[in-house]
Amino acid sequence: MDKDIITLAIETSCDETSCAVLRNGREVLSNIISSQIDIHRKFGGVVPEVASRKHIENINLIIQEALDEANITFNDIDLVGVTRGPGLVGALLVGISSAKAIAYALDKPLVGVNHIEGHICANYIEHKDLEPPFTCLVVSGGHTYLVYVKDYTEFEMVGRTRDDAAGEAFDKVARALGLAYPGGPVIDKLSKEGNPDAIPFPRVYLENDSYDFSFSGLKTAVLNYLNQAKQKGEEIVVKDVAASFQQAVIDVLVDKSIKLAKERKTDKIVIAGGVAANQGLRELMEKRGKEENIKILYPSIKLCTDNAAMIGSAAYFNYIKKNVSDLYLNVVPNLELI
Repeated sequence: MDKDIITLAIETSCDETSCAVLRNGREVLSNIISSQIDIHRKFGGVVPEVASRKHIENINLIIQEALDEANITFNDIDLVGVTRGPGLVGALLVGISSAKAIAYALDKPLVGVNHIEGHICANYIEHKDLEPPFTCLVVSGGHTYLVYVKDYTEFEMVGRTRDDAAGEAFDKVARALGLAYPGGPVIDKLSKEGNPDAIPFPRVYLENDSYDFSFSGLKTAVLNYLNQAKQKGEEIVVKDVAASFQQAVIDVLVDKSIKLAKERKTDKIVIAGGVAANQGLRELMEKRGKEENIKILYPSIKLCTDNAAMIGSAAYFNYIKKNVSDLYLNVVPNLELI
């Protein structure tokens, strides 16, 4: 394209109200994120109704802040992108209503974006020369997918969790250990001090040819260990439990990612989603990648968690592929990647 495309993007799938402005899908002019973690922490998890109300309070302010930081006005926008799913229905509706209103008022194209596709596209922002095809591990609080990325908007879902997502398992184990919400970062930090071989928690690989994941049994194994230790009056070394649990998760994530990359003969593995911020996962993936001559890529911490910049990137790539939505666009809380 001869002309730069300026995208205004909105993300409200869970408990972050975010708006971003991008140029040509990879250059971030602004990426404003208002997190509700402190509000939901006292409940030990996200309360959907509370999240929706906070989005309503924040959305207009966040949009204006994104425009101001990018030093543009509504008149400079060429495209509006917004998360349509998956996510919390009430939260999604706040973002999609705002995006549709802006697109209608400006008479500009609207692109509804799959949130998971957005996480993958965060890597296009971080790594300007990244191009498909590649293997991608998407790990977050609600999703764990192993994806073969054929093109910017073409995906093959090769594996997925059959029960708990990896991030969900982190949060549940953290709660059982009496740790703060969200549990992932806390367990990751504690794991650096603990012994990952202290407790032989199971690694669940499922069938020999399967790329699916299962973390429910591992979570149950941790809970059983804690209950039995309490009944016997044995000391529970929290940092060792955290390290052993985390190692059991990341061993499986890394092994299956490496296996798929070798099978598909891709020389890159991209990690996406909130759990992509996990230092243990990054270190093990890089170690194995070096052994197998596979390049490992992941976004900066800010782009791992939910943010509108990644949605803007996905919107741009869909727009140039002519995947444009109309004003009847609605939310799909359980939207699949393909």
